[in-house]
Amino acid sequence: MIKTRKQLIQAYLKFFQGKGHKQVQNAPLIPEHDPTVLFTTAGMHPLVPYILGERHPQGKRLVSLQRCIRTGDIDEVGDDLHLTFFEMLGNWSLGDYWKEEAIKFSYEFLTSKKWLGLDPKKISVTVFGGDGEIPRDLDSAEVWKQVGIPSERIFFLGKEHNFWGPAGKTGPCGPCSEMFYDTGRAKCSRKCNPSCSCGKYFEIWNDVFMEYNKLADGKYEKLKQRNVDTGMGVERTVAMLQNKANVFEIEVFSPIEKRIEELANIGGETKERMKSIRIIADHLKAACFILAERVAPSNLDRGYVLRRLIRKAIRHGRLLRMQKFTKEIAEEILKIYRRAYPQIKEHGSFILSEMEKEEIKFLATLEKGLKRFEDIIKEIKTKEISGKDAFDLYQSYGFPIEMTQELAQERKLKIDAKGFEEEFKKHQEMSRQATEKRFKGGLADFSEKATKLHTATHLLHQALRNVLGTEVRQHGSNITPERLRFDFNFTRKVTEEEIKKVQDEVNKNIKAALPVKKEEMSFPEARKQGALAFFGERYGEKVSVYSIGGYSKEVCGGPHVKNTKELGHFRIVKEEGVAAGVRRIKAVLE
Repeated sequence: MIKTRKQLIQAYLKFFQGKGHKQVQNAPLIPEHDPTVLFTTAGMHPLVPYILGERHPQGKRLVSLQRCIRTGDIDEVGDDLHLTFFEMLGNWSLGDYWKEEAIKFSYEFLTSKKWLGLDPKKISVTVFGGDGEIPRDLDSAEVWKQVGIPSERIFFLGKEHNFWGPAGKTGPCGPCSEMFYDTGRAKCSRKCNPSCSCGKYFEIWNDVFMEYNKLADGKYEKLKQRNVDTGMGVERTVAMLQNKANVFEIEVFSPIEKRIEELANIGGETKERMKSIRIIADHLKAACFILAERVAPSNLDRGYVLRRLIRKAIRHGRLLRMQKFTKEIAEEILKIYRRAYPQIKEHGSFILSEMEKEEIKFLATLEKGLKRFEDIIKEIKTKEISGKDAFDLYQSYGFPIEMTQELAQERKLKIDAKGFEEEFKKHQEMSRQATEKRFKGGLADFSEKATKLHTATHLLHQALRNVLGTEVRQHGSNITPERLRFDFNFTRKVTEEEIKKVQDEVNKNIKAALPVKKEEMSFPEARKQGALAFFGERYGEKVSVYSIGGYSKEVCGGPHVKNTKELGHFRIVKEEGVAAGVRRIKAVLE
């Protein structure tokens, strides 16, 4: 009987391999070619070029296990289901099978006694109810009826619930059909359905039918090919298979929670304490996986998200009267995942040292915050701390409102909670606007300009290796239609003379009108031919290798031009350090 994380993953992969799917590798959490997100948020993320029509070297049917980070629901973490880090099982059809086969595959895996063996009578589904632009998904509803789901357990819902994507303003998207399992709880009302959050319906799986591309003007166009993209959350499904009330009771969380309780020496669990325990377990797990990508805490981009996760965990540890605990919790997390994820084991010392350093830094900040709190209560003329002051403690010193309230209660003071909420909402709106401005574009931009810049990164990479040395290797890239951003390992600032040499070499190869050639081969053969490939864990049985004349050869899955003469003039606009031993170049094509 399938019950554990390992059993579920093995069964899922075996089932779809039996249906002609090839397994693709678990991609890193840092997207290689996507400028719109900081982390890989779903299994489909590394496959966007192939969803948009590029041929995948492993074929049209794919299956994978993917580690993911999502921060959109970070404020929901602490309830029964929401997680920042999670694992996602998925299967894809890239222009191959469509709704009927996808739904029948899902139903078979869920209900067959050879696989999960769930009771069909407890399964309910949702399908897209349609809107002015995109029609009601009657086809999916009909297939569900064919496999045995009665009409009363098929719910038509709107875009909010049954239309997936895009993650940004543009990109591939489409209606979806979700599967839910009845937990046996009573209905919350006569209108109770899977869109409720009452706990009666437990989400298991989502089949997304990607047939649209959302454009910058908000309109939808049909994709070149129809694709199926599905996702099954490992932690949620395991909790359901084990009949657990929440995801924190399964084997990849219970040892972490137990260790937190031991360190906190908790005598009895309250709702508030349990929420803090869950937040610590979730946030430090996500932090461990981000650190495993060699990202360090900072005030920018991924480093900022990492810092926020660690510091929020520390704040909740403080509420449990814990101090200097992150390293010990991280050690427990590493024990759970080091066999499944080699990078967790490989970068274990880095993970533990960075976690400990960040905790020491933040504890010093907390002490400053406590001093600021003392100053505030000396300044106030009433028995109430203003919402603005409470928010300042939150924003500047990392004080959660619960901590400020606790400190206030000890002094028999109140807090203007409404004023705090107003300040917090203003901050959220400003952050949202800043994020939209910063990450403009769609889920992945494959416009003509972005394609040219992406091709230019290959020339830049090789030029850097020729000028600075072959120890240079890519650490990631971020490409928009306006510019490219290329990160690489190097221990010192690149001199102006070196920058000019790199720039001149790139332009020399552009003027040479070198052809760009794509070949498909095994990964070992690609390495044998000298192709650069520094993201080894993401590659499958076959890979795409792009050669630019006899100058550059790289394993890559992004879009490229046919000839370098299409690129124009290459200009480096900035070179800077972004982390220990990592430099960044920003460049444009003119």
